[in-house]
Amino acid sequence: MTGLIKTPEQIEIMAEGGRRLAAVLALLRRETKPGVTTLELDRIARMKIEAGGDKPAFLHYRPAGARKAYPFTLCASVNDVVVHGQPSGYVLREGDILKLDLGLRHQGLYLDSAITVPVGGMGKVPKEVQRLILVTEESLALGIKEAKPGKRLGDIGYAIENIVLKNGFSVAEGLTGHGIGENMHEDPSVFNFGDRHTGMLLKEGMVIAIEPMVAIGSGDIVQLKDEGYGTVDRSWAAHFEHTIAITAKGPRILTVV
Repeated sequence: MTGLIKTPEQIEIMAEGGRRLAAVLALLRRETKPGVTTLELDRIARMKIEAGGDKPAFLHYRPAGARKAYPFTLCASVNDVVVHGQPSGYVLREGDILKLDLGLRHQGLYLDSAITVPVGGMGKVPKEVQRLILVTEESLALGIKEAKPGKRLGDIGYAIENIVLKNGFSVAEGLTGHGIGENMHEDPSVFNFGDRHTGMLLKEGMVIAIEPMVAIGSGDIVQLKDEGYGTVDRSWAAHFEHTIAITAKGPRILTVV
């Protein structure tokens, strides 16, 4: 099993990879417009990652339990699709929300990040959906604040779930963050719910991907034909993610420009 603790040198490599990944996601955000297909966004993502000398993390990746390897660079999940939606000829419309989940491998180490983009701008989606996006992003920020030595995984999950429930939303069931580094998915699982002072002790040198996935409705999910996950009640969902290094000075967000 891959070690949970990364060396300072590995973390610096991941920080450079994270900067590159953040730059690609920023470009994809700008290109997410009415009339664009999610397949076109996938093409842009692959081109930009490979132009930088890196490799798409998701392309040809087969996670545990998957029937086949993933055939795209980008996960593009629209509206009630929570995560792992496959790019297609779907033409984005003003008022949609698009979850862009992207990973890359830089010098042998993996990074993972996700954003939710309102197509046409925040003012083009309903007020409740605007609130969903803002609360999900805030829940990520609160979860990150708990990612420091001496805290536990349950502290991260509690911080995320607490604000989600206070706002009347639901954590998507069964979907979690994860450790990351030499492999795309490593121990530990990082749940978006939990109790304070419970779970694995967080230590300096650990690197985890924290990724709240939040639904307006019940949070119950179903696997779709393309192996993505959607909400059972078809309520819309949001998703944000950063790769975080746990350091003596506190959480360090690696996936930022």
